[in-house]
Amino acid sequence: MSEIFRIIVCIKQVPGTTEIKINPETNTLVREGVETIINPFDSYAIEEGVRIKERFVSTGSSADDIEVVALTMGPPQAESMLREAISLGADRAVLLSDRVFAGADTWATALTLKHAIKKFEKYNIIIFGKQTLDGDTGQVGPELAHMLHIPFIGYASSIEEIDNRKMTVKRLAEDRYETFEIRLPAAISVGKDINVPRVPSLRGKLRAKNEKIPVWSASELDMDENHAGLSGSYTQVIKIFTPKHLYEVKMMEGGPDEQVEELFGKLKEINVL
Repeated sequence: MSEIFRIIVCIKQVPGTTEIKINPETNTLVREGVETIINPFDSYAIEEGVRIKERFVSTGSSADDIEVVALTMGPPQAESMLREAISLGADRAVLLSDRVFAGADTWATALTLKHAIKKFEKYNIIIFGKQTLDGDTGQVGPELAHMLHIPFIGYASSIEEIDNRKMTVKRLAEDRYETFEIRLPAAISVGKDINVPRVPSLRGKLRAKNEKIPVWSASELDMDENHAGLSGSYTQVIKIFTPKHLYEVKMMEGGPDEQVEELFGKLKEINVL
């Protein structure tokens, strides 16, 4: 392999608790001071990126010719998550952090990632977890692929074959498996069925501790601030509320025949029968 084969794994830091707070002015998650973790599905994306590198090395490629980069957009504390990604096998990491990135919807997030990826001289595969625990949309991957004009395969369950020009991806549909051969560069999203993530090694932890992680701001991405964060979002959360339960529980008394008769009457009242 004569040039770098670059695998970019896009990951996200999410709240590690169900007790989250909402900013009443912006209706966005308050992330400061909240315990965070790597989005669980992104752990499978990191593992698959490392496995692709190991696959190339096992067939004779030099480890120096394949690079796994962990990339995230988030607040400064997201650096700890990137160090964890390095301990899991990523070669390096980049943090996109700027106050103007705050409040981004999926489109603004994808656009910011696009500007960051364009700073790399070359990329071959972009890997996402299939969705995040906080947003749960699964939209950033396909939106980014659309912006970069590259193929996208969602819910990939295995990479059957791969070389520096193309790969064959198998994915799980509702009632069947589908297999695609796509040219590179390309993007995929993965779920739990693609692999079993490894645990960090001592060597990996030591390397992660000493790794210098660059931070790229909007100006370093040459990005118009009006297209980033809340300002660049096409969708905004207008209101957050807990749904009201409009039903009541009524216990039927009496014998079986009486209970059936009462239930039948209630169902007729609400026009179910």
